Amino acid sequence: MNRMGMGAHSLAAVRLFGNRSVCLVLREQVAPLATASVTVGRKGSKNSRRGKSSVQQGAIPVRWWEEEKREDGVKWSTLEHKGPVFAPPYERVPRNVRFYYDGKPLELSEETEEAATFYAKMLNHDYCTKDVFNTNFFKDFRKSMTSKEKEIIKDFRKCNFQEMHNYFQAESEKRKAATKEEKLAKKNENEALVKEYGFCMIDGHKEKIGNFRLEPPGLFRGRGEHPKMGMIKRRIQASDVSINCGKESHVPSPPPGQRWKEVRHDNTVTWLASWIENVQGQVKYIMLNPSSKLKGEKDHIKYETARRLDKVIDKIRATYRDEWKSKEMRVRQRAVALYFIDKLALRAGNEKDEDQADTVGCCSLRVEHVQLHKELNGKENVVVFDFPGKDSIRYYNEVEVEKRVFKNLELFMEHKKDGDDLFDRLNTQVLNEHLKELMDGLTAKVFRTYNASKTLQSQLDLLTDPSATVPEKLLAYNRANRAVAILCNHQRSVPKGHQKSMENLKEKIKAKRDAIDDCEAEYHDLKKAAKRGSVKEKVLADKKGKQLERLKEQLKKLELQETDRDENKTIALGTSKLNYLDPRISVAWCKKHGVPIEKIFNKTQRTKFLWAVHMADENYRF
Repeated sequence: MNRMGMGAHSLAAVRLFGNRSVCLVLREQVAPLATASVTVGRKGSKNSRRGKSSVQQGAIPVRWWEEEKREDGVKWSTLEHKGPVFAPPYERVPRNVRFYYDGKPLELSEETEEAATFYAKMLNHDYCTKDVFNTNFFKDFRKSMTSKEKEIIKDFRKCNFQEMHNYFQAESEKRKAATKEEKLAKKNENEALVKEYGFCMIDGHKEKIGNFRLEPPGLFRGRGEHPKMGMIKRRIQASDVSINCGKESHVPSPPPGQRWKEVRHDNTVTWLASWIENVQGQVKYIMLNPSSKLKGEKDHIKYETARRLDKVIDKIRATYRDEWKSKEMRVRQRAVALYFIDKLALRAGNEKDEDQADTVGCCSLRVEHVQLHKELNGKENVVVFDFPGKDSIRYYNEVEVEKRVFKNLELFMEHKKDGDDLFDRLNTQVLNEHLKELMDGLTAKVFRTYNASKTLQSQLDLLTDPSATVPEKLLAYNRANRAVAILCNHQRSVPKGHQKSMENLKEKIKAKRDAIDDCEAEYHDLKKAAKRGSVKEKVLADKKGKQLERLKEQLKKLELQETDRDENKTIALGTSKLNYLDPRISVAWCKKHGVPIEKIFNKTQRTKFLWAVHMADENYRF
């Protein structure tokens, strides 16, 4: 990109924001992603000494929102890439690093030794204290053994992986203690790999690939109390992998001596490679980076679908309210479930096999997940939800519902016991088929996106004071975002460093208050002297007064930071921001209230949502 091109983008940024700090951010996104050799150091500054590598410069962002739209389901016309990077082959541990069985060292075959190292690397992890994890591992461990090894190794309790564990711990410490030169060599090696495999050419544009490295073999952990935890994830071979590329492109080369499972030329899908992992039988994909054209278009469609829902939501709500009185039980159940999905932003829930973690959504609620109270804590017709949601995170909510919903729930639960389905005549597929009849492209998931974005918009309108300082506006934004995270049940455990971080912040606040006390005393004395003193003393008094104002602003900023951190210690704000909130709401809010966009979106998010930065002006409404 030439100087003239950069100037054009900068002018566009000024037109968009009329704000220097935000203008710099846009320069950072639009121009340097293509050509810059300097990364942004301090926010809004280009004075960083650290250069940006050629790999980081990577692909030029595609302004797909300015291109002609395709309506035929075709995702691309040309696609070429190098295929995935396979996990390195197994290297055996030194002969003096041994596995012990029943107190005696035992030499293992290569495949069995590799499986033993998977467990040894996790020996200090909580997973190794869980019976399910250990049972599943030992079952798969024995599958990897030779017949001779199986004759000897029969009892998991007699296995000792400690020496192996110590070896891997020592290797980890060695890597941490590597010299600057060794670390640089490793960095250059990784960058060379990214340069070769981390990009593809799609419709003449160079685009970054998201996850081009295939996952190495190891032990499956799963989320929550997953019944398959501890099983061995086997090594992925070329014969497991399907490649997708353009008909006229050069087909990626598999590792020597291997062949791909298949080579496809399907331009109606966006994946570059796929395979089925052995533990859960799920199809895994190599896709483009979140900042790519295809991902951006998909996000845009998702939020536009949610906006279309806004135009028909009143009609849909009126319909399901009317259906609460239906003579058909399946229709009543569907209507009540839709009410909860709409009102509480519940996930729809998918049917699970017995060997999957017992997590629950609306359609898969069971009798034991719901309690009915005609009166509770001063409220009438209260439904108490208590079930393991996505990632086995507990969902607990006491909700006051309309009387007819309450009566229907009583009816649905009649003659049922724990373990029975609450909505026994409904599943996610049936619900989504019904929703498509109400609006093209409507699924239960769209309600979650719609209600999350709608909540952010209304909360920002409610909480933002146009005359507030930037730190105060940021606190308002995070509170609005927190309302969404609570609605969507985006919880997290308190971070390990939270207490220490809060203690450090309190010390800073105390030091700042002490500095203000000292400054106020000095200012008081200087004001007295200035009344009867020289011009110089008046100048000193003015300077001290300005210093006092700065200190007070800094204290206010620290106190707001303390409040913000404490309020958000158990809430994950990033999930909704990345997946459920129309980014144009945040961009418009920044433009309207003079808040630098980098205060809301980090660099990765700014790249992912570049389309929103260009599309939305300060008047955009969801």
